[in-house]
Amino acid sequence: MANFMIAYYGGNPPSSKEEAMAQMGKWKTWVEGLGDKVVNPGTPFMETKVLTSTDVQDENDPDAMKGFAMVKAENMDSALAIAQSDPFLENGGTIRVSQMMEMG
Repeated sequence: MANFMIAYYGGNPPSSKEEAMAQMGKWKTWVEGLGDKVVNPGTPFMETKVLTSTDVQDENDPDAMKGFAMVKAENMDSALAIAQSDPFLENGGTIRVSQMMEMG
């Protein structure tokens, strides 16, 4: 099995504490349903900086990457099926799936 990164972009933040709790509940159920396919259940980003060769700026693009998860899958199609069931998609965000190269 290969490792795949599920990268989260954009999305609408919850409008209330209750909505946040409901989203968290869906995410927990999704992760539990993946079983041993989970390598990293999710890592949200707190702060992001954008670097160039001459500058450092705050990330303020609403569609920027918000975090990632990592799963094990047989192939890209299997990884896409996992990502398509991710409740993040219900929040208006997008997901990019990338197979990770093993180094060393």
